[in-house]
Amino acid sequence: MPFERIGGEEAWSGRLFSVHVDRFRYDDGEEAEREIARHPGAVGVVAHDGEHLYLVRQPREPVDDPALLELPAGKLDEEGESPLDTAKRELAEEIGKGAREWRFLTRCFTSPGFANEEVHLYLATDLYDESADSGEEERIEVVTLPLHDLDEAIAACRDAKTLIGLLWFRAYERAPH
Repeated sequence: MPFERIGGEEAWSGRLFSVHVDRFRYDDGEEAEREIARHPGAVGVVAHDGEHLYLVRQPREPVDDPALLELPAGKLDEEGESPLDTAKRELAEEIGKGAREWRFLTRCFTSPGFANEEVHLYLATDLYDESADSGEEERIEVVTLPLHDLDEAIAACRDAKTLIGLLWFRAYERAPH
């Protein structure tokens, strides 16, 4: 059912996202108002060195989880920075690694019923040590898991971007090349 945006306004703006109330008209003439959380987008990185997978645990207060298991990830918040460049920066900031090989996996919307956030997922391999200061007050614990524990990591995970990234990785690793 096609639609067009016929108006709207920003209702609230914060550091991470803004909320807009927009009006839409559908091809049958009906109109609807929607509250939309607008977000600049994000990246997530499935990083492994051939033997270990690198994840992070960090507190996620909105879901009352003091140690949510996630991919290294971050917001597209640097002007002019591509998603791949953001992924490279976030990998260094969050786990202290760089990668010589990068492969785009997929893009996905986190919650399209109310938000426009899109996450770009990458596979990073041939890792090396590289540090970067995020300048943020993040509470991140780096988690190094043997690749043979991938299924257990998937079973323990409740973060959507991480589940999608790990499932794509599992499908890619088990597929014939």
